[in-house]
Amino acid sequence: MADEEATAEGGTEDLSALLSSASLMLFVGSLGSVSRLLERVVMGRFLGPGAFGEVQIAFSIMTVSATIALLGFREGVPRFMTRFESASDVRGAWITGTGLTVVLTAIVMVALVLNVERLVDRFLEPSTPPELLVVFIATLPFFIGLEIAVAGIRGRENTIYRTYSRDLIYNVLRLALIAVLLVAGYGIIAMGVAYLASALVAFIVALWLFNRLFPIRGAFETRTREMLVFSFPLVLSSMVSILLAQIDTLMIANFLPASQAGIYNAAWPLARSVGVIVSSFGFLFLPLMSRLDAGGRYEEINRMYKLTSKWVFVITFPALLTLVAFADDLLLVFGPGYTPGAAALAILALGSFTSASFGRCQDALSAFGYTRYIFGVNAIAGVLNVLLNAVLITGYGAVPDLGITGAALATAISTVALNGSALAVLWYKSGVNPLSRWTVRTFILLPALLFPPSLLLARQVTLSLPALIAFVPIAGIASIAILALTGSLQPEDEIPLDLIEDNLGVPIPFIRRYIPEEE
Repeated sequence: MADEEATAEGGTEDLSALLSSASLMLFVGSLGSVSRLLERVVMGRFLGPGAFGEVQIAFSIMTVSATIALLGFREGVPRFMTRFESASDVRGAWITGTGLTVVLTAIVMVALVLNVERLVDRFLEPSTPPELLVVFIATLPFFIGLEIAVAGIRGRENTIYRTYSRDLIYNVLRLALIAVLLVAGYGIIAMGVAYLASALVAFIVALWLFNRLFPIRGAFETRTREMLVFSFPLVLSSMVSILLAQIDTLMIANFLPASQAGIYNAAWPLARSVGVIVSSFGFLFLPLMSRLDAGGRYEEINRMYKLTSKWVFVITFPALLTLVAFADDLLLVFGPGYTPGAAALAILALGSFTSASFGRCQDALSAFGYTRYIFGVNAIAGVLNVLLNAVLITGYGAVPDLGITGAALATAISTVALNGSALAVLWYKSGVNPLSRWTVRTFILLPALLFPPSLLLARQVTLSLPALIAFVPIAGIASIAILALTGSLQPEDEIPLDLIEDNLGVPIPFIRRYIPEEE
């Protein structure tokens, strides 16, 4: 009995820690998302769709290259660091990942430098200066260094240091530099310089913070073979997640004018706001699941998976509602030239949201060590994404030419197929899944009750930016009220409610009275 009580208490503490981290990461992730959105709004307005598209194409090339060089260690490093107890083993896990990443970064950079002209000819407009791509290539080692330093911070289950380096310094500094350079009259090459400078500063700060958290110097035991076996399948996983975000831009650039890539990249960061909420639960999810798996606490894992999936859905739904119902109004923020991307925005948001409803299935598979299955589902999704982009962007046979709407449809289908397949594997191998009577009610009731009035409102009025911002919390309050009044709350919902009340500093008795007692 004492062991069961201790296990239950430990499970509650783990769940509380995860949700506390998620609330912090949601806040700072929102700041990061807002800063990235503002960055693109500023560039979109100052540069226009054509030049803005060229900057985003160069950024996509850098991002895909970084994913190859990281070799899956962004996930592998924190996973192994949490499984070891001795300082030498923990340090060795980080040093192993860092050393291999440095070698791969050098190889990738050489390949890029030798093929700058080819890449410019293939993806950019003839008038685009090659120096734009060169600056982004120079950014690559600092961007990768930042990612591997943050992976070490994640491995120590520290949220705040990641916040300082990745979300605040890197994102906010980049936005400030871009705004200053554009106001001063500089062009697209200066945008690359802003990325370079912010990545350099953020990398130095992240490394310093990680060293404060866990001394880098000291005895270590390398884990090269063990980490490669684990991390190599994650290369494809990381590649596909990046491809789902970036291959659209590159294929649009290959088939269509750069201005179309610019319009698409105005829609994409808005749709990614759904992903910010999902990733806010992911920072501690992988190391926490890995630790629970090592302790054999599978019932706790399943319980935590169901509750986090439900609250990801609840917190994400107001953003989805706004993105789908008011897509045209949102894109007007970039300028009238970007409103042709409204259909793409709605499709991307729906795909991202549907995928999020499956829960953190890939993180759970990774924590359980099923990286080969991750490899398989990502391989299928990656091939599917490329094929669908090729067919839907330009048309094939009876399939019409859909342009950027086709690119959005390709990404949405591939994303849903990817995480749907990952969830199927997770469910089959471990029994972990997001479904309970409370989650099923939530998944059905919120769309059924809130989409019809929102779409009707969107037909009648055009909302300004302040009104759009206000619509999100109003939809959130309506969502919570629906859950309360329809009996869709469960005893564990006291934990997120406690966090909300602590942050607001006021009790919410209306909601609490509808939370049932634990049986």
